[in-house]
Amino acid sequence: MSREPLFAGLVVDEQDQPVSTTYVGGDPCYVVDDEGFKRHIPAEKVDRQVLRRMRELIQGHEDILSEQAAKMLGQDDIFSQAMLKEQLKNIDQQFEEVLKTGIPEEARAYLGMTGFQISINHHGDVLEVRQPGTHPSA
Repeated sequence: MSREPLFAGLVVDEQDQPVSTTYVGGDPCYVVDDEGFKRHIPAEKVDRQVLRRMRELIQGHEDILSEQAAKMLGQDDIFSQAMLKEQLKNIDQQFEEVLKTGIPEEARAYLGMTGFQISINHHGDVLEVRQPGTHPSA
């Protein structure tokens, strides 16, 4: 489990108000203000929902994603594409590693600047994942 919520600073509530983060014991939580009552939602619950939605977007598109990623990296050869494609096919393993290590603050800041945002309710259910250049995922 990550030392902090993966998507800290990128989560809003149903009224588009920013959701803060804190720790309960040693566990990271998102804090939703429910009409003055602060609901502490385990970050892992929200983070796994978001990662699951990302996996759904990737599945079935491994070929084109690996090709485009290889081009972006300047590694446009069949071996690099095959390696990237294999990593995408095993995305659950990659996500488990991200849950352990976290997302660098600079990467979260970049996601925020591009318009990436997650909307949750006071129960911690992900309502929407807004990603730049895609239709909202509800």
